[in-house]
Amino acid sequence: MVKYQPMELGFENRLDAAYDVLEERYRSIMETAFELLNIKTNYEVDVSLVDEDTIHQINRDYRNVDRVTDVISFAFNDDKSKEGLILGDEIPHMLGEIFVCVPRALEQAKQIGNTPERELNFLFCHGLLHLLGYDHMKKEDEEIMFPLQDKILDAVKEKESK
Repeated sequence: MVKYQPMELGFENRLDAAYDVLEERYRSIMETAFELLNIKTNYEVDVSLVDEDTIHQINRDYRNVDRVTDVISFAFNDDKSKEGLILGDEIPHMLGEIFVCVPRALEQAKQIGNTPERELNFLFCHGLLHLLGYDHMKKEDEEIMFPLQDKILDAVKEKESK
């Protein structure tokens, strides 16, 4: 069996220290995603937990969208193949950055009946897949990305139950 390298996660919690537990969870989501996608090299992702004002400013300044959102990811390599995945055998060491808006995630969890934990995990996984070149702008892309998110999160949950 191929041994996967641990992924590097830069974790910045700009909110309550209670959310520090997400660092280990997000690392587990990265490792599981990279195992399932057969990515064998050590790459780094930075994630920041932010408030609504911060994500609103980022969304406005970098995406020209003047509203709060739940997650934003910035891939450092957008060279994609027609399949939607980053080209070549090597992804740059620094894959990109993810910003998760915790207050928005908590609000959404209540609205859709998710636990806060599941919603925060989902948003990180969603952002990570965007960094890897996945998208959901077209129905056919959505049909690939959304089941993959569920597969990754279910695999993490299964690992933790053992």
